[in-house]
Amino acid sequence: MKNSKFINLLLIVATSLLLVNCTTDPIPGPAGEDGIDGIDGVDGITGTTECASCHNISTSEAVHASYLYSGHAAGGAVGYAGKRGSDKGSCTQCHSNEGYIDYVETGTVQLSVAYENATPISCTGCHNKHSSFDFENDGFDAALRLIDPVTLITDASVIIDFPDRSNNCVLCHQPRRTGPEDNGLGLYEVTSTHWGPHHGPQSTLLEGIQGIEITGGLDYPDKGTAGHRTGTSCTKCHMGETEPNAAKGLHTFKPTRTDCATCHQNGIPDKVDGLAENMATLLAILEAEGILESKINDGHLSVHPVVGTFPILTAEAAWNYLFLYEDASNGIHNPKYAKALIQNSLDALSAD
Repeated sequence: MKNSKFINLLLIVATSLLLVNCTTDPIPGPAGEDGIDGIDGVDGITGTTECASCHNISTSEAVHASYLYSGHAAGGAVGYAGKRGSDKGSCTQCHSNEGYIDYVETGTVQLSVAYENATPISCTGCHNKHSSFDFENDGFDAALRLIDPVTLITDASVIIDFPDRSNNCVLCHQPRRTGPEDNGLGLYEVTSTHWGPHHGPQSTLLEGIQGIEITGGLDYPDKGTAGHRTGTSCTKCHMGETEPNAAKGLHTFKPTRTDCATCHQNGIPDKVDGLAENMATLLAILEAEGILESKINDGHLSVHPVVGTFPILTAEAAWNYLFLYEDASNGIHNPKYAKALIQNSLDALSAD
């Protein structure tokens, strides 16, 4: 028994010596030569670089400075129309920051009480967040609240889709009602001094729709064929580079001659030939008919409808006048369509 324990002890000692010899080297070998350094890698792009191209102090200062010259910043009728909720939702949705946000996000506006402290359209009205950050594949959406095509308020069968992130403009810059229709007796009743397209026919004039296309000596161009519709966009014309005094371009939404010259390289047209003169003539006739009245406010012509019942042709011509007057581009948005609407209205009234 003692011999067996002694043999086991010898085996344990021998195994330990073998393990020590396998795992240790008491005599270090000579140092090896240094290897060659690897090539430095290329620094990656900072994660916020693309963001910083817009979100920086110089850009924001230029935007804010130019925005102060815009009609949006001035507030418009926010004090009157912007505080009107469910009873006059079509006012609130464009005349206040809060109403516009509600309308874009939910498709409706809240009760009037929600807008007692309504404010003019601001940065947060038009801008919210990017639909995605994959700008290479999805396009740069400028974090606009609305980039999708717009279904017109007056006609659900008409969808307008302007390029270059211009659909955000269309939501408000569209008519609130369509033109007059014969009551069966050859008459039409104007029931409000706000009758007409009401401030917003820019998108429909540009598209070449919703004027009353009275038959006359001038043909109407096909829908969507205007040069400013096919060759440019709201944002390209109205949000170009600012001028030195910041009174035009960028977020003033006022076109500059520099913007125009990118296309009109042989000279920039300042007006549509004959349109202003024809509009003045048409206004005089319509005032004599009693359907429109005008006055000068602070050097600017102000025109409003008169409540009453009128021949349908007179109402149609008045609609066409207001369509161009409310557009306020002097026909530039769609010169051929504008000229045809006014000239043919004159011809029809003269022949009547």
